[in-house]
Amino acid sequence: MVIKVFIASQSGSTAIKKKQQDVLGFLEANKIDFKELDIAANEDNRKWMRENVPGEKRPQNGIPLPPQIFNDELYCGDFEAFFNAKEDNGVYAFLGLDPPPGSKEAHQAAIIQNGEVPENDKADENIGENEADKHEESVHQTIESEETAKEEKEPETEDEEEQPVTEEEDEEQPVTEEEDEVDES
Repeated sequence: MVIKVFIASQSGSTAIKKKQQDVLGFLEANKIDFKELDIAANEDNRKWMRENVPGEKRPQNGIPLPPQIFNDELYCGDFEAFFNAKEDNGVYAFLGLDPPPGSKEAHQAAIIQNGEVPENDKADENIGENEADKHEESVHQTIESEETAKEEKEPETEDEEEQPVTEEEDEEQPVTEEEDEVDES
């Protein structure tokens, strides 16, 4: 099975370019085999993509825009469907592929299929709980150390406390017009 991603290498739309890069980057990062098919450079790719996007998945104008994703001949979806699958940790199911062992998606699939957490994952959960307990214990020790340090510190005396700053009372008063006239006489 080959994942086919239809893209437009000569797109003038920044949004389309970003969406294409997001899909291709994800597939590369997760080492998922795929084939990039350019609809701008190859008319056959453009025709095939447009003919094979199901009618209910087409936009209102009827012309599907890249990126469009297929698993061989099977339509997977557009960028929005891909993005939603990625957010739900369901990209492998979206692509029609088996998730790699140990992945979140494989874990979720096992829970859905069996209705329970697999035994090997239960051991991992216990490890996580032990790590959480150690972290909590460490936090409590730090708090206790800080409290002990505060108790050991000598209390401040009244002389050491800061005295409030007061404004001086000898400030100049503004001269009024009447006083100004009196000075001139």
